[in-house]
Amino acid sequence: MEIRDLTPDDLDDALDLRRRAFGPLPPQDRERWRQAVLPNLGEGRYLGAFDGTRLTATARLRGFTQWWHGRPQPMAGIAGVAVAPEDRGRGLGTTIMRAVVERGRAFGDAISALYPATTGIYRSLGYEHAGAQHSVRMPAELLRQIRPSGAVKLRRMGPGDVGEVVSILRRVHGAARAGGPISWDEHTWSRCLGDEDDFLYLADDGFVVYRWHGEDMLVDSLVAGSGETLRALWGVVGSASSIARDVVAHVAPDDPVLWLLRERTIEQVTQRRWMFRVLDVVAAAERRGYPAHLSGEAVVTVDDPLGGGGTWRLEFSGGSAAVTPAGQPGVRLSINGFSALYAGIPAATLRLSGLMSGDERYDETLDAAFAARPYMLEDF
Repeated sequence: MEIRDLTPDDLDDALDLRRRAFGPLPPQDRERWRQAVLPNLGEGRYLGAFDGTRLTATARLRGFTQWWHGRPQPMAGIAGVAVAPEDRGRGLGTTIMRAVVERGRAFGDAISALYPATTGIYRSLGYEHAGAQHSVRMPAELLRQIRPSGAVKLRRMGPGDVGEVVSILRRVHGAARAGGPISWDEHTWSRCLGDEDDFLYLADDGFVVYRWHGEDMLVDSLVAGSGETLRALWGVVGSASSIARDVVAHVAPDDPVLWLLRERTIEQVTQRRWMFRVLDVVAAAERRGYPAHLSGEAVVTVDDPLGGGGTWRLEFSGGSAAVTPAGQPGVRLSINGFSALYAGIPAATLRLSGLMSGDERYDETLDAAFAARPYMLEDF
């Protein structure tokens, strides 16, 4: 079995494998898929497992920016993991995912995330449950009742606004000390902002992307840096209430729009879970943001069967962490446990689930350092 980068000549076979694994793509979406994956080929971000000349499995490493406590860092988003039906049960999924972890480290990505179709294989490779994409169904009429509190200038946006969108995300997620949201690369944003089926509006400190979804409206992303812009953007979405009955929106679990609604009784909330893995403990810890007031230290021993484990002292101060090797073990975590801790899962939960053991004196410091309510607005 050979693992190698896919080339344009392999795309027909990769599309066939995708069809067998996830279902057929409508004809109009096949060209979109090709345009989406082509940049991954030139960057070495699309891997295939071959039995001779026959493609048996695939996986992509998409390049994202992800925020943790308001600080951005590169993240490998894993997608398109597929194994040919006739080759399942041979360990090919594990084989290609090991290659994915190795490739992510080679790119310098210290963290990785994925939306799993099944969790067993990914847990065996160090990925653990972390956050979710939260989708809330709201009556459109309630959104229409949200009135702007000031004059906010909105304009339609398109592919030429990629730089402004990326800048807004950095400012808003940084100021909110957000944990988990991601940003596409500029090529992907340019393609998304050119979708003629989407409605896209831009303000100085926010934007919204939404569309018709059957008889409802679907809000893919709404980001705002001020209350005035938040009200203005939701007001635009709610203006469709004379036709659309409901709005389905991807939002943060504590999104402020939920506190702007006049009525909140029974809400329909859907969570699509995603899993997370730290690829490089030292780089991931030093790139993350932390509460500025926190001052303390913890010693952690991380066991990683795919390499990169060790024992380190984490010293937190001024919103950052310094990581140095430590001689004596402290808190002991599997890589799954450390990945979950990094994403804000409390120490008590990790201990009760068997992902964490050892010295308990650092638990309170670790909880304070890594506290988060992780979410993503985007799917990949």
